[in-house]
Amino acid sequence: MAKEHKLAVGAAAPAFELESTGGKRVSLSGLKGKKVVLYFYPKDDTPGCTREACGFRDESAPLKKAGAVVLGVSKDTLASHAKFRAKYELPFELLSDPDNAVAKNYGAFGKKILYGKEIVGTIRSTFLIDEAGKVAAIWSPVKVDGHVEKVLAAVKGEAPAKSAAKATKKPR
Repeated sequence: MAKEHKLAVGAAAPAFELESTGGKRVSLSGLKGKKVVLYFYPKDDTPGCTREACGFRDESAPLKKAGAVVLGVSKDTLASHAKFRAKYELPFELLSDPDNAVAKNYGAFGKKILYGKEIVGTIRSTFLIDEAGKVAAIWSPVKVDGHVEKVLAAVKGEAPAKSAAKATKKPR
């Protein structure tokens, strides 16, 4: 079993090359010079994953205007991804990571608590990778509500990820 590790802001983002819903292989090296929002999610067409994907869909124009490419990653098949993408009109590529190898390299796969029980699976996580291929911000584990707004603020350089998270908390 591979040793789990956590990435740090400023570290080189792990290289990857995965099949995409666009019919091509997408690699980090092929995106050099662009900001990349790489988000890992557990499963297509489930409530939390759908809310998260639709959040990125709804903010796709400002994210693109800020120079970011959004990529969603899960272990689902390309056929599952294609249905999910079409159903919710997602304007970005979904990548298939069937053996969770890329998720593991990013620390987005491992032990987590689900409904009070410890399991091993995808840890909902988002990584902002800068134009030079360095990790610029990390959100893990992700709470879906308000997440996309925090990512957009970081992409625009409006606030560091940690400050953005605190600044956007709503009082109860």
